[in-house]
Amino acid sequence: MDLFAFKTLLFLLSFIGCCAGTDILPTGPVDAILGRNVTLKTLLDNPEFSYLIWNFNGGTEAVHIVVVTKTALKVNPDYQGRVSVNRTNGYLTLASLKADDSGDYILTLITETADTTTGEIKLRVLEPVSGVVIKSSVPEAIEKKDTVVLTCSAKGSFLKFTWLNGTTPIVVDGNRLSVEGKELSSALTIRNVYRTDLVGPIYCRVANNLETENSAPFNLTVYYGPEAVTITPSKTPLVLKSGTNFSLTCSAVSSPPATFTWYHNNTIMEIGGPLLTLEKIKEHGLGDKEEPYMCKAENTKTKGTVASSAVSIRVMEGISGVTVTGPKAVLIADNSTANISCQAAAGVVEKRSWMKDGKPLAASARVVFSSDQSSVMINPVQKEDNGEYKCELSNHVSTAQNSYKMVVNYGPEAAMVKGEEKVEVNEEVTLTCSAVSVPPANFTWKFNGTATNVKGPTYVIPGAAYKNSGTYTCEANNVVTGKTTMHTHTLSVNAEGTLDGLSDGAIAGIVIAVLVALGAAIGLIIYCRQKVPCKNEDIDLRVESPY
Repeated sequence: MDLFAFKTLLFLLSFIGCCAGTDILPTGPVDAILGRNVTLKTLLDNPEFSYLIWNFNGGTEAVHIVVVTKTALKVNPDYQGRVSVNRTNGYLTLASLKADDSGDYILTLITETADTTTGEIKLRVLEPVSGVVIKSSVPEAIEKKDTVVLTCSAKGSFLKFTWLNGTTPIVVDGNRLSVEGKELSSALTIRNVYRTDLVGPIYCRVANNLETENSAPFNLTVYYGPEAVTITPSKTPLVLKSGTNFSLTCSAVSSPPATFTWYHNNTIMEIGGPLLTLEKIKEHGLGDKEEPYMCKAENTKTKGTVASSAVSIRVMEGISGVTVTGPKAVLIADNSTANISCQAAAGVVEKRSWMKDGKPLAASARVVFSSDQSSVMINPVQKEDNGEYKCELSNHVSTAQNSYKMVVNYGPEAAMVKGEEKVEVNEEVTLTCSAVSVPPANFTWKFNGTATNVKGPTYVIPGAAYKNSGTYTCEANNVVTGKTTMHTHTLSVNAEGTLDGLSDGAIAGIVIAVLVALGAAIGLIIYCRQKVPCKNEDIDLRVESPY
């Protein structure tokens, strides 16, 4: 029998006893993707039925999809090839879903006793999520000034939009950040945009119950700055040595990178870029005084300009080419004046100091310094002024020195002769003459007032004779000072053996012998008086010298 010939009857039967029980389908809705397959599950397990009927109501009229009996399965021609039913549990499978498959699906069970059980479940055929795109209201923005509206659009059904900064959801406050949603789009509005708002990158995530899709990463440039404009080093030496590899560096936090201009005493310098070198300062004829320098950073996008704090520096040339000059004439003690000068070929001298033989040179009645300490005058010079004079010049960036050795001629001072005064014939005699003198003195000798041929500080007589007795005069002469001093020494030549005498040891022996003998005699006298009368003639008190 053609079951669809009775479709009107069956349709009516499907609603008979509808209240006998409705717990045969789960709670809906069921979502499925357009073009894919879906299975509408039931709560049945080997049900007893005469008829199992699936109907569809798309909102206009109900239509049969399939009718199942114990022996037959009849599918509506409109669903041929797209529908299958599981007899065991009544599951309905629809293939190649269409948009107009969305609607209510009614399952009816009719038993042999005409009892009817009906259930209903909603199917939503969803269009796939696709075409997720972010567009901005502006191509670029200025921080804390511009408002940016990002619009995310997509295709699909029952869409839900989420905005992400990287992987973190963007939290809106309804004031500076707000979101306005529509069916197929979402608009994120950022007022007074910050640089951190859009560094993400930003993503728009679109989802329904079945699918999720992210947009391509979106970045929008937010320009900011300049700010934190600083000069490095911020603390510099107040005075810098000319020619030193030193520069000031200006930096700023800015997007795009700032351009820099340098100023001297608030006057613009024709120097661009972040570096200001000492060479550039000197090229501008500056640096001789301690003066302030600063830089200004400008952002070509934000049009902002910010100045740094000022740094004060002075450029000073190092001292070089130090020369110390003194008198070229011969200096004679108590008769000459010396002027010693100290100068530098280059550099500003801020301090001078003088040393003599490693010790500070102090002013005195004879030693007078010029007002700037560049020279010292010694008048008159003395013998103690001999020595090395060192001049040290310094400034904030350098120290240099040089020295001058000064020679003061003096003397000779009192001559002195050392040597034998008495000798025996044939003994050697050496007389030595000395006298303090600069330059060293020349020595000549006279014997008994008559000049000899002996030159030098030493007069030697290899074997003395009687004729060598007399006076020997040493004359010390300084060829520079023209002074001469002398000393006379007397020599006596005696016969051989006449100058010999008892030695100290011999004298000591004699004394000891005498004392011993004397003691023995006294002891003998005492003994005789006590025991036996002694005759004076028995005692000989003479003590002979052992020598």
